[in-house]
Amino acid sequence: MTILRRTLLMATGAAAALGGCAALNTVTSEVATYGDWPPDRKPGRYVFERLPSQKSGELAKRQEMLEAAAAKALEKAGFTPASEASQADVVVQIGARLTRIDMSPWDDPLWWHWGMGYWRSPAWRPSRAPYYSPYWGLRADWSTRYERNVALLLRDRASNTPLYEAHAQTEGGTSGDTSLIEAMFEAALKDFPALGATNPRRVSVVAGS
Repeated sequence: MTILRRTLLMATGAAAALGGCAALNTVTSEVATYGDWPPDRKPGRYVFERLPSQKSGELAKRQEMLEAAAAKALEKAGFTPASEASQADVVVQIGARLTRIDMSPWDDPLWWHWGMGYWRSPAWRPSRAPYYSPYWGLRADWSTRYERNVALLLRDRASNTPLYEAHAQTEGGTSGDTSLIEAMFEAALKDFPALGATNPRRVSVVAGS
């Protein structure tokens, strides 16, 4: 085998491997956006808004995690964090929800949620039989589903007027992790400030990119 041919084969194999990794880390969310962001207004400086209950204790830690995940999506959309709340152009309120759905062994897969299901277990799989999710390598149970939701609301700081609202939803056999939440926030703001031709619509991003 010539050196040139060997080099080409190695490059092809590396490209295929990278493509396979990207496919495994692609997160597809169902995204819905609303609002009336002024067409001539550019993304500016933002500050996160917290409720009084989110400023201390466990809720504060959870909110810090969500804010860190949303900050990456806001940066990709063109926003920058304000050093002081008084210097912000927009106020951002965020939220996330995880709903666990336990499936009965008598449920027919034909009637499972059609919206964003990443897999449909065959009817012959025994009750409580474990499988390993292709996402994140987390162990999952075929009879348990998780519906994951994130949301952002952007308001003009001066007038408190709501300008843009975005929601992203996924579902699967695991609760997910930080990378998944980051990808969902990114999908929610993927088309900012456009609302999209269809609402809701599917948006795919590569987690960790």
